[in-house]
Amino acid sequence: MPRTSRLGLLGDRDFGRLFAATAFGQLGDRILFLALPLVAVAALHADEFQVGLLAAMTTAGSLLVGLPAGAWVDRTRKLRVMISTDLVRALVLLTVPVASWAGLLTLWWLCAVALVHGVLTVFFDVAYVSCLPHLVGRGRLVEGNSKLSAIRSVTSIGGPAVAGPLVGLVGAPATLLVSAAGMAVSGLLACTIHGREPKPEPSGRPHLVREIKEGLRFVLERPALRAVLLGDAMFNLFLVMYQTMLLVFLEREAGLRPFGIGLVLSGMGCGALLGALLATRISQRVGHGPVIWLATLLTCPSTVLMPLARPGWSVYVAALGLAALSLGGVVRVVAQSSLQQALTPDRLLGRTSATARFVSWAGIPVGGLLGGASGSVFGAAGTLWIGAAGMTLSFLPAVLSPLRTMRALPAHRAGGHAERPVRAAGTAGP
Repeated sequence: MPRTSRLGLLGDRDFGRLFAATAFGQLGDRILFLALPLVAVAALHADEFQVGLLAAMTTAGSLLVGLPAGAWVDRTRKLRVMISTDLVRALVLLTVPVASWAGLLTLWWLCAVALVHGVLTVFFDVAYVSCLPHLVGRGRLVEGNSKLSAIRSVTSIGGPAVAGPLVGLVGAPATLLVSAAGMAVSGLLACTIHGREPKPEPSGRPHLVREIKEGLRFVLERPALRAVLLGDAMFNLFLVMYQTMLLVFLEREAGLRPFGIGLVLSGMGCGALLGALLATRISQRVGHGPVIWLATLLTCPSTVLMPLARPGWSVYVAALGLAALSLGGVVRVVAQSSLQQALTPDRLLGRTSATARFVSWAGIPVGGLLGGASGSVFGAAGTLWIGAAGMTLSFLPAVLSPLRTMRALPAHRAGGHAERPVRAAGTAGP
């Protein structure tokens, strides 16, 4: 059997390099996810509201540059954007351990790093999502998204497992050196992708506002994409409220040390990996539309186990609920990403991705602030209850839209309008 048949897209040279770059970049990102707030909590002794402020700065880039990022990315080759942002993000993270060793590190420094890193991440993510259809073709989008989700899930297991002991051994600021190294290696690996991405053809004189409006109009005129964005906006707002107080709850109320926190987060990664491995099969069996809302409805309620937990074994039982949340989240995201990419013409990929990110992530900085404020008023456990309820209700926009019964991915005509359903390569018929 040919190598490409056995391995699928992993047998393709360029996709394999993107896969490897994703592994290193996501490893750095997962270490950052644990280490950055622990710098604030453990090294700078931040209170609940300050932790929420840091979370808001991490994602504020989506509001600041979310829409123009898509228009700018559509004007250039996506790989160039990915490479440059990876390398600059690595340099920005290096300032944290340097400032710590020099005795200059403050919460405001940490917030500035989080903000700059977040802005760069917006450009990286828009380019990353937009490059996949060029690299693998539209017929293999579900397979490509599933494999990339799988490696991201593996790093969600390995990242916290590495970060927890490292934080305990060398401290949270020094742990960011490993995070920066992962992003630098990711950028260097992306340099080795040789597939020629076509240079975007200019559509007359560049006009930023007109290009942004075109992307917004394309997304908001399609009921399926509107439902995805609204559901994501709700889910992400309450997820960030939940996550903002999760580390506080685990350290201060559940009594876990960094290694134990790393184990809990690694359990979430295990759920995400299982979701990535099952995503294609579940979408084929359930349907690409129903899987989006069913994944949320069936897995989000399990997150109430964490605020019910007490120091001891019950915390690790509650971690199973977080693993279920991650499983459902990955299944949903693979289906949503494939739907968005299948519906969007090449010239609008960047803007559609940026618009989706801007709308669905708009509530994330607000969620960080609300999580910190809620933690100050109701405590960490009370905020976890609120987050769990909100995440569960985020299934409603999808179930009230055409996604409720959409079985297969739609295609698009040259003008970007939905045409007949298409199946990923190698999938069975209904």
